[in-house]
Amino acid sequence: MLIGGIEGGGTKFVCAVGDESGNVLEKISFPTRDPEETLKDTKAFFDRHSIEALGIGSFGPVDLDKDSASYGTILNTPKTRWKNYPLLDKLESDYQIPIFMDTDVNAACLGEYMYGAGKDYESCLYITVGTGIGAGFVQSGKIYQGRNHTEMGHIFVRQHPEDLFLGNCPYHGTCLEGLAAGPSIEARYGKKGSLLSNNDKVWEIQAYYLAQALINYTMILSPDRIILGGGVMKQKRLYRMIRERFTEMLNGYLQIPDASEFIVTPELEDEQGILGAMALCK
Repeated sequence: MLIGGIEGGGTKFVCAVGDESGNVLEKISFPTRDPEETLKDTKAFFDRHSIEALGIGSFGPVDLDKDSASYGTILNTPKTRWKNYPLLDKLESDYQIPIFMDTDVNAACLGEYMYGAGKDYESCLYITVGTGIGAGFVQSGKIYQGRNHTEMGHIFVRQHPEDLFLGNCPYHGTCLEGLAAGPSIEARYGKKGSLLSNNDKVWEIQAYYLAQALINYTMILSPDRIILGGGVMKQKRLYRMIRERFTEMLNGYLQIPDASEFIVTPELEDEQGILGAMALCK
């Protein structure tokens, strides 16, 4: 069975075809432009293949309530040309096959659960820290979803005593994303994080916020493993700093594995999104 997958990101679209075992046979990538141009390129790729099902992990927010009249629609996204765009309806009109849709971070979590750092565990939480912060949770092979998909990047955290930054989330100011996503680092210091590698205080503050978030997620979801990815986490020493802060904050309250085994790097590098999108079809 030939399966199609789409990793629909705010910056680029990745399209792939592969089999049910997660083997990618062909893949392309192109910039995310307006919906018509982007989906024209998408269709041109899949028209060359006889796929029997299609999975898409999309940037959001997305309406994932199957009882909603706007199910499968991109909602209040900052990408104005995609706002209120009926993505699932458009794809279903182009391909008369089963189509499965979720968020990009949920798909990435499923990819790591099926094939990567979560594959030997009953549950895993995947968090991406980059332009924004998002997280997905998979347990027993199923992606968690409530009334809609989770927005774990917008939880509230305690501000670092030495951090006077007002946050840059347009909705919540000093939520986790407003304090710890990539753009907040640049707004706070006037430089991108990649140019601040030697500034210890930058990463101490970053670890303080991310460790708090992991404490909250652990208390609520009790995952078997936490996988941290995204562009900000390319600062590899952050993993050690987050683990240390996490252990300190947890203060022995819960019995969990050693932090080095509990909080880990992704194993699929940048492939978890497209592999997870294809795995939605399973």
